[in-house]
Amino acid sequence: MTYLQQVNLSVLKQLKSELVEVDIYLVEQPKEKVSSEINEMWSYVEKKSNPRWLWHAIDHQTELVLAYVFGQRKDEFFLELKKLLQPFGIRRFYTDNWGAYSRHLEKQKHIVGKQNTQRIESKHIILRTRIKHLARKTISFLAQRRCMTW
Repeated sequence: MTYLQQVNLSVLKQLKSELVEVDIYLVEQPKEKVSSEINEMWSYVEKKSNPRWLWHAIDHQTELVLAYVFGQRKDEFFLELKKLLQPFGIRRFYTDNWGAYSRHLEKQKHIVGKQNTQRIESKHIILRTRIKHLARKTISFLAQRRCMTW
């Protein structure tokens, strides 16, 4: 039986340290390696007073999901996601203006703005369209906690 993994192991396995090449550039022209879009979206289990948040990160270039966490909209769950992202060596984080990001990401690596989070926002729209219980205004909801656990 295949289990869902919180980290995209196939992408992580491609980053073999012994094959890493070092490129040297002028400070005025840095070359970015891995950059990530991070965002969160909510749904609820059984009733609206029982919300669950999907925190996830995608590669900014390829749109592959790098890692995700289910939980509440609290810093501790973002920190769990951040820990899962450490092996990727992300050089740049693109987020919206939610406080947890500015509190826990290094300023030089953190870029706030909707212009760089369009891919992940688009994934949210697709999820809400295709998975009925993720829609914000609906009579559909998850009946069991195991479908969206944390």
